[in-house]
Amino acid sequence: MDTAAAQAHLWSFLRGRRLAGFRFRRRHPCGPHLLDFFCASRRLAVEVEEGGDFHPDRQRIRRRRTEFLAARGIALLRFGPGQVIAHTDAVLATIAFSLGAPPS
Repeated sequence: MDTAAAQAHLWSFLRGRRLAGFRFRRRHPCGPHLLDFFCASRRLAVEVEEGGDFHPDRQRIRRRRTEFLAARGIALLRFGPGQVIAHTDAVLATIAFSLGAPPS
């Protein structure tokens, strides 16, 4: 599954305050990182990335990124491209729940 296509698909649901009225930024810089999506008011980052890469170096990079964001009070949700495309409603529900939005 193409990560860029999954990001574009998810963005179509997040942009313009479409998800429970929350404003998301796309490709938001945060230190040395570029976040796929970021809700500043709730300090929530959402990443769409290929999963299944169990190489120790890749795991270490992901862990450091998560720790970097957590140290700045930013929570991080990660989804695979296949999840975003095949289970869009569940992904959006998970994001909304993390934002503290009431269930729809």
